Amino acid sequence: MKTEFSVEAIVPPPTSGSLVDAIVDNATSAPNRIALSVNRGGAWVGVTSQQFLDQVKAVAKGIIASGVEPGQRVGIMSRTRYDWTVADYAIWYAGATVVPIYETSSAEQLDWILSDSNAVGVFLESNKNKAVFDEIADRVPDCTRVWLFDDNALDTLATAGAGVSDEELEKRRATLTPDTLATIIYTSGTTGRPKGCMLTHGNFMFEVSNIVAGMPELFKVQGASTLLFLPLAHVFGRIIQLGCVYSGTRLGHAPDIKNLLPDLQSFQPTFLLAVPRVFEKVFNSAQQKATAEGKGNIFNTAAQTAIDYSKSLDTGGPGFGLKLKHKVFDRLVYSKLRAAMGGKVAWAVSGGAPLGERLGHFFRGIGVTILEGYGLTETSAATTVNRPGHIKVGTVGQPFPGAKVKVASDGELMLAGAQIFKGYWNNPTATAEAIEADGWFHSGDIGEIDDQGFVKITGRKKELIVTAGGKNVAPAVLEDRLRGNWLVSQCVVVGDAQPFIAALVTIDPESFPGWLKQKGKPADTTVASMVNDPDLRAEVQSAVDEANKAVSNAEAIKKFTILPVDWTEEGGQLTPSMKIKRNVVMKEYASEIDALYA
Repeated sequence: MKTEFSVEAIVPPPTSGSLVDAIVDNATSAPNRIALSVNRGGAWVGVTSQQFLDQVKAVAKGIIASGVEPGQRVGIMSRTRYDWTVADYAIWYAGATVVPIYETSSAEQLDWILSDSNAVGVFLESNKNKAVFDEIADRVPDCTRVWLFDDNALDTLATAGAGVSDEELEKRRATLTPDTLATIIYTSGTTGRPKGCMLTHGNFMFEVSNIVAGMPELFKVQGASTLLFLPLAHVFGRIIQLGCVYSGTRLGHAPDIKNLLPDLQSFQPTFLLAVPRVFEKVFNSAQQKATAEGKGNIFNTAAQTAIDYSKSLDTGGPGFGLKLKHKVFDRLVYSKLRAAMGGKVAWAVSGGAPLGERLGHFFRGIGVTILEGYGLTETSAATTVNRPGHIKVGTVGQPFPGAKVKVASDGELMLAGAQIFKGYWNNPTATAEAIEADGWFHSGDIGEIDDQGFVKITGRKKELIVTAGGKNVAPAVLEDRLRGNWLVSQCVVVGDAQPFIAALVTIDPESFPGWLKQKGKPADTTVASMVNDPDLRAEVQSAVDEANKAVSNAEAIKKFTILPVDWTEEGGQLTPSMKIKRNVVMKEYASEIDALYA
């Protein structure tokens, strides 16, 4: 095992310019190349490099005309769609900083992000988002500019900016350097409110240029394209958007996951990026469909063959018998799965949560190699990634060119390189805790580095939960709210690598007799005999509903279990200062947690 590993940068850190340069360069070098495709009424309509630049500039002029000054913050709260990408580049062109906000965010979250970043304007997708904003508008008095994508905000801004000259616009672009703040992305902290990660133009430019140069098989092949369906509010989706624009890879957007399969089939991407949950769904639905048609055994044999075939690629290649079996199943099963993804996908990138070896080998075995990577918002997305030609299934890859990783004495993974963020907005204390004086960043994850430099994540130092869908959830926010209910004593929120968030709840032994009396139930009733009682569950459900108001739908508690006994210091579940020993609870109640996801 190694304790440190780095890969030399292919492209050095930038010394001038900004992310906006890529769209100007594209329009100069290949003005008529289709840069993006927009779904209009079920048909993909091409947008050329020149058309995209023209629209970005027109919208940027509108932003300037509205009075937004260089360096001021502008929010974007929307699903992944073409307008998001235009607004992103237009805000930058106008010299301002983008603050992405999840479309599912609660009023409380929106209030915090807009007020903490002191945003002067916000792009909202729909009236639904507008209603959330209206709830908190009086609390963010500086956020006076509100634009709605569904109300043709881009066209309205283009018209409003007609009086702004090209010279004035270029002056704004000239204010941007690699050190200029490009975005503040709010990430779920382990305690309290989300922290704003400050990422510069240079952070993104360095990461994007080296990822594209290091993965030409994805970005530099003839007809390269991807359909983006991950949230652009997440750094993973954002870096792929930037990579596509920078490399001239055709980019499409799929805002509604319900239409994903037909969208994939009509768009026909050459590579995909997704969180493990998506790959799990592809596998599970194919398996269920086969079972329903009485072909379950065939599918299971085909799946095992794909896994064996992939494993053989690492140990000298498949023998004659395995090759033959693989060829048969390719015709019967694998080709259909590839067709469901559009028929042209050769590569997929997975991040946000652990993928697992089984799925990694299965997909590589059917002809869609998943390149698993690892990083955080603080590292401009990936710091390690499996690259074509440098793959080890079951790991998160080697550092990307220009990045460094090392394992600290306590097992924590430390990360370094020009992709590391500048710090937390308005939070010098948290910044000093996260970044060492020599530039190494504390990831909060426990990991190891093998002899070839491949990194494996083995645990989480901090208590942040990452669902199977890649959503970062801070349990403390929900737990604090839940414990606020008079009947609830303790709770632990669970859901790491699971499809949804759930909770273990204990009842306050001092409040319980009063509740029994209130409900007219016998005074000698025990909690243990009531864990499935509809009245008790309804009471806890109301506490859960209250807690869920603090978070987005993706972070909300979907299921809970009431435990028969409370946790105590004597029982070993609490520290002397009454903090929950999470590892003890997770171990003691493993079967109850498993039952929540059964």
